[in-house]
Amino acid sequence: MSTRPDALKKRMIRKHELRQIVPLADTTIYEMEQRGEFPRRFALTPRCVVWDLAEVEAWLAERLSKARRSSVDRAPHPNVRQRKARPVRAPDQARA
Repeated sequence: MSTRPDALKKRMIRKHELRQIVPLADTTIYEMEQRGEFPRRFALTPRCVVWDLAEVEAWLAERLSKARRSSVDRAPHPNVRQRKARPVRAPDQARA
C-alpha cells in the first residue's frame, strides 16, 4: 500500500487522452480555455502540456448537471434565404 498523500496521487492527461474524454476539436478546447470556460492546460516541459484529470472530470460533471437542470442553448439554424449564391454542385452530383 502506498502512504503518499492524496495531493501527490493526482493524474495528469495529455491531449490524446483528453480528446477521448471530451469530444471537442482542439480549437474549441483552446478557445474555451482562453475564455475561462474549460480547465487550463499547463506545461510540464517546453514541449509537453497536460491537463489535470480531476479538473476535467469536474468540468464534465458540472456540464452534465447543468444540462439536466435546463435545456442546452444551441446555435440558431442558418437562414438559407440570406445566401448570396447557391452552393456549387460537385460534377458527380450533376442532374441526369
